[in-house]
Amino acid sequence: MSILINETTRVLVQGITGRDGSFHTKTMLADGTKVVAGVTPGKGGQEMEGVPVYNSVADALDVHQIDASVIFVPAKFAVGAIREAADAGVPLVICITEGVPVNEMLGVYHYVKAKGVRLIGPNCPGLISPGQCKIGIMPARIHVPGSIGVISRSGTLTYEVVHALSGAGMGQSTCVGIGGDPVVGSGFIDLLDEFNRDPDTAGVVMIGEIGGEDEEAAAAWITKHMNKPVVGFISGRTAPPGKRMGHAGAIISGGKGTPEAKVAALEQAGVPVARTPSEIPGLLKERLG
Repeated sequence: MSILINETTRVLVQGITGRDGSFHTKTMLADGTKVVAGVTPGKGGQEMEGVPVYNSVADALDVHQIDASVIFVPAKFAVGAIREAADAGVPLVICITEGVPVNEMLGVYHYVKAKGVRLIGPNCPGLISPGQCKIGIMPARIHVPGSIGVISRSGTLTYEVVHALSGAGMGQSTCVGIGGDPVVGSGFIDLLDEFNRDPDTAGVVMIGEIGGEDEEAAAAWITKHMNKPVVGFISGRTAPPGKRMGHAGAIISGGKGTPEAKVAALEQAGVPVARTPSEIPGLLKERLG
């Protein structure tokens, strides 16, 4: 009942001794995630919450089998950390760090794609398969195991939508925050395809926002390929053109990225678009029958 991660996923934390890395390692362990190792250059041989710390990803892989790495390092080191994990052969890399320069992300985006590495983020809350594994900063207590997939550009909205789903008795297979930057490792289409092939996902919620054209591209992909119900939500409908709204990628510029265009594209693809997160469970139930 999940994509990308499950109860057997073994996790490495890059930046495990830092403020954010140590805090979220503790919460991931408390939520049942198998955190088997951490990395902080120069601090190899130490332990953090009982987790062994290594000087490099390669050193950790010499001792442990690693299925995924989560990155909590400062922005100026994030791209280097992504490349290090990819070079070491970690198949799934989740970058929580915000403020990663777009020009650096352009290069590493193609680098990890060429290596066949799945990158989630940067500037994202991570992902969770409730009751199985959490990698990142999502609050596990509001999630419930079930059959609804969630893909979101907004971390906070993810929590609001998940709370509405759980309150309506609609558990989640996997929830993925893809990040709100202009360049992210995995987009809507990548994750829609994963959920489309997951036999235990019955329907998907797609949370988009103003800026870019990813939602319109996803709508075109849904029309051609998606065989499961999708319900959408677009945040920032009242944002004035030219004003960035929180996320680096959330800006209407040159007449592109408008909420009207995104809603129209999704509705044309047969995806009902909720006006508020609380409408989503009802729209999903109508589509699921």
